[in-house]
Amino acid sequence: MIFYFSATGNSKWTALKLAESLNDKAYDITKINAKPEQGDMAKIGYVFPIHAWGVPRVMKGFIDRFKFSAPYTYAVATCGEDAGKAIHKLMKEHHFNSGYSIAMPNNYIIGSDIDSDADIIRKITKAQEEIQKIAEEINDEKTVYRVNEGRMAAIKSSIINRGFIKFAANTKPFSVLEDRCDSCGLCASNCPLSTIRLVNGRPVWGKDCCQCLACINNCPHEAIQYGGDTRGKGRYNIEKYINMVNKKGCNADFMGEKHGCN
Repeated sequence: MIFYFSATGNSKWTALKLAESLNDKAYDITKINAKPEQGDMAKIGYVFPIHAWGVPRVMKGFIDRFKFSAPYTYAVATCGEDAGKAIHKLMKEHHFNSGYSIAMPNNYIIGSDIDSDADIIRKITKAQEEIQKIAEEINDEKTVYRVNEGRMAAIKSSIINRGFIKFAANTKPFSVLEDRCDSCGLCASNCPLSTIRLVNGRPVWGKDCCQCLACINNCPHEAIQYGGDTRGKGRYNIEKYINMVNKKGCNADFMGEKHGCN
């Protein structure tokens, strides 16, 4: 089994590509309420984005709660550039044979704008090659730690990450542009913490937030803003770029999870 958490598609796409190469199945953890039957699984993988150089608490809570075990277990993190000590810390707390990070397009638009189309396509193309290499190593059950930790990794994954969780994961700055919102409800249905509800057809945020930004990036009319930090910036979802990357000989319906790309 491969378990994944994804907000804008980077980790979902990675998990599906791994599953395809490994003849495995990938499961969205936000849709799992009870522990699945483990059976005699030989391999278990976890795929997730890096949030402020840490493992998203949605994924960390899932791993801590169900405590799966298998002869071979691995973690794959998608990140803008570096992962800090996130994977290293996770592997110390739980038994993992291998850990990886994969550079993917930026989606944290509170911090900076999305990458250019050219950079996005370049990163996804390179990621495809890395995923294939990872799949081969997993298939051979190799012990590998290939994580770009970056500079000041220990500080980023401790002091900065704790500050992010305590102060930055705040719902107060969220707002909605009334003239753009059409009450589709995608923001509410996509929220992994179910913190968004519709009131009079408009999204209202509760207090709980992991800053995955699924609500902002997946809004079809760019109606959601986060203070002034996201105004004038692009929105990112990998679905827009998949067929660009695989346009030759690929018939992919990513969100429908038909993935026949080579």
